[in-house]
Amino acid sequence: MALIPRKLAAAFGVTRLTLLSSVFLLVLLPNVALAGPYFEDGYLGLTQSELREKLGPPHAVRDRKAALRVFNYYSFSDWDNYYRKLISPQNGEDVYKYTREGIEVRYSFSYFPDPKDDSDSPTLYVKLVDIEFSPSIPIERIPALVPEFRPSAEPTVPSFRSNIWVLLFKGPPVSEARFIVRERGKERLDWSLAFQIFSLQGLPEFLTLQSRVDRMEISAQSIQMVKERQRLTHEPILNPFSKEFANQAAPPPPPTKKIPVPKYAD
Repeated sequence: MALIPRKLAAAFGVTRLTLLSSVFLLVLLPNVALAGPYFEDGYLGLTQSELREKLGPPHAVRDRKAALRVFNYYSFSDWDNYYRKLISPQNGEDVYKYTREGIEVRYSFSYFPDPKDDSDSPTLYVKLVDIEFSPSIPIERIPALVPEFRPSAEPTVPSFRSNIWVLLFKGPPVSEARFIVRERGKERLDWSLAFQIFSLQGLPEFLTLQSRVDRMEISAQSIQMVKERQRLTHEPILNPFSKEFANQAAPPPPPTKKIPVPKYAD
């Protein structure tokens, strides 16, 4: 049997050791393989470190008071040096402010902690992006102000509405996205990229791209869940960014009722 040269054997040994070490690390840290964006938005699924490497240090950090949309804001240095230890790192949302076409666009990133990391500073993953507009804007301006939002023009793209929001799905489901979803029975559902657009003043019955909105959320949602469990609150509509939607005729105005005139005896 021919002998393998010593240098080649040593090189093979190092390579095999490196491969075994990599496999061992993946077994111990299975969520490392999940790092990186799940969808075309480029944010959902990133670790906090990856997000900050991509966007730079946050302009501020905020934490939510209970379930209300009321927040405390902190400078990044104050949060990092003190408040993150007092409040807990996963409760802080990284905030980035931009001015685009005269509109203030504020991004806030919510995180999901790695459930297998019991340390005081667990790995955090982006689970939701909250984007606020000040002042409010027409729906048609969102693609210009939010480059991560590239809506399809296909009329049959899954789209829904209520009296205060419009929900648009984009692209195929991604199984890895279940990791950032906090929903019972999530393993039985498919999760896709979703853009949910909100209006604090409410949306008109006849929706157009000129209807004004205040903010939007980028998240992973399930079309199956909407159709099976939320059909009473989610009205299916044509994709608002399609030609077919724009060509819809406005409904006729409701008939006016005449004020009854009392009749008096002669």
